[in-house]
Formats: sequence, structure tokens, C-alpha cells
Amino acid sequence: MSATALPRSVRRFRELFLSAACAAAVRAAARLGLADAIGDEAEPVSTVADRLGVDTGALRRLLRALASNGIFAEAPDDGFVHTDMSKLLREDAPRSLKYSALWATEPWTWTLWPHLDEAVRTGEPVFEGLHGKDFFGYLHAEAPESAEIFDRAMTQSSRLSAIAIADELDLSGAEVVADIAGGQGHVLATLLERHPGLRGVLFDLPEVVANADPRLVGEGPLASRTALVPGDCRHGVAADADVYVLKNILEWDDESTIATLRGIAEGRPGARVFVLENLLDGSPELKFTTAMDLLLLLNVGGRKHTRDGLADLVRRSGLRLDEVRPVNSYLHLFACTVPE
Repeated sequence: MSATALPRSVRRFRELFLSAACAAAVRAAARLGLADAIGDEAEPVSTVADRLGVDTGALRRLLRALASNGIFAEAPDDGFVHTDMSKLLREDAPRSLKYSALWATEPWTWTLWPHLDEAVRTGEPVFEGLHGKDFFGYLHAEAPESAEIFDRAMTQSSRLSAIAIADELDLSGAEVVADIAGGQGHVLATLLERHPGLRGVLFDLPEVVANADPRLVGEGPLASRTALVPGDCRHGVAADADVYVLKNILEWDDESTIATLRGIAEGRPGARVFVLENLLDGSPELKFTTAMDLLLLLNVGGRKHTRDGLADLVRRSGLRLDEVRPVNSYLHLFACTVPE
């Protein structure tokens, strides 16, 4: 280290406490459609700015900030090119995270983070105190655009993992699979495509199933094998199946998690229950998971779980836990059974 260089710890810490700037830059890029406006070859910033109808100087500053984090890269002649990360902001990218990035930076998130110390003191969410309604009530009544972004973000998340999940789940002998709080039903559609003799149930809130995956409704190729059932799984699961799938939904308070699982445990004896969650331990994606854990504390009073913590909730609900194993770097599978 030279005589004038600051310690790496100082430099890194300064980056971290200004990391909101990176999140804001990602959001700006997503909202501007920047990744779709930059082609496969480098172009001058002025050309991209004209295409987007934005200020050239300000766009250059945004691109520099993004490039410093590996999102785009500077090229000769005042140009910028794509990187693997910037391509994830493209609308049609196979592994697009555009709507996931927008969801994580919605306006309501910025009002919550400054109150994290309060949530840590009390162990309670701060959302209702700030907005006058519980999180989901606010989302659908006051922020319908944010609710739509949430649905798209969940679909993108499901696309990333649906094939891996289909590879992992043993559906031998199953006739009906129910995707509980399954969003628009991307995972369910993937399972039905993989198993032509299978019928499916998509169970979620009324406003969610009303916007189900096109493959599952109307003239969609899987519609004849799909039932759309509206409901809130925290207050009962109105779906009779021999396989239940719950992916990334057990993130409320422990009482709501147990109530959801108990609603299934009181159902058909012998039914298989597959719980898929990203954990706070044993995961390569710990930074992502711990950040989501804090956001859940702030908005709904929920949490991400450790392996032992979720296993305890599964057992307390009345389900038999048979096995826990990783699906990919993001998810763990808790294979359970409704006792005979």
C-alpha cells in the first residue's frame, strides 16, 4: 500500500454506506429502458441519449456509476457496452431481473429503510405506521403499479428456478399438484408441461390468479388441466391435491407460517408437501438473503429462515419432515408428508 492510499477497509466501507446510489442507478436504468437501448456493439453516449430522449451528460454519469459496479463497461470513443450483469436488465433476457430490480427499489422501500433501527428495537414492522395500512392492503389499494411489478418480479424469480424445481420434485403417482400462493403460476405451468398426465391448482389471492400465466387460462395449452382457486393460504387452503408446492412464501411471522402449513397438514393423509425457500445458512447467496430478511422485517414483520428454524416450524404445523436438500444456489427443498 502506498503512503497516500487509504486502507481497503476504509474504501470498501465508504462504498457500502453509499450503496443506495447503486440501487438507485439500477432502478433508473430499468425505468429508462437503458439496457434495451444499448445494442451488442459500443455506441457513443450521445447516440444512446438521443434514442432515449435524455440528457447526454447525465446519462454518461449514470453509465459511469453503473460501470463502476460491473453493470455495463466503458469502451473507446465515449461508448459503453454490455456486461453479463447489464444484460439482466433487458426486457427479453432469458434470465431477466428487470422487474426484480424494480420491485426491490419501489418508492415504498425508500421510506422503510431509514426506520430499520426502530424495527430492530421493537422487532415489529414499520410499514403500517408509515402508510396507514398493512403492506398488502396498501399495495393493492394505493400502489397498483407496484403490485403489478411484484407479480412480474415473482414470475421472473420463478423462471430462474422453475426448471431446477421440476428436476428435483418427485411427482411419481401424483394426479393433482397445488401451487400454493403460486403467483401467476409459472412453476405450476412448468410442472404441467413436464408431466402431461398431471392436473394443477393455482391457489392465490383473487387479484393474483386473475392475472395467471396465459398457458393456464382461456385457450392456453394447459387451461383444461388447471383450476384457478382464489384465497388466502394464511386462512385455509381450499385445494385438494396429492402434492403441494410452496415456493418462497413462508416469509411472514411464525404464526402465519404455521397456520399455512397446518391448513395443508389437516388435509389429505399421505399428501406430499414440497417447501422451497432460500435460507440464512448454507447458501452462497447470503448477502441477498440477509438483505431480503431485513426488508421483510420492515414491511410485513416476516423473516427468512435458518434450516433448523424452518424445520421446527414445519414440525410444529403437524407435517412430517422427510428430507432437506439444496436445489440450487438460491433454494433449499424441504420434502414433507401429511401424516396418515
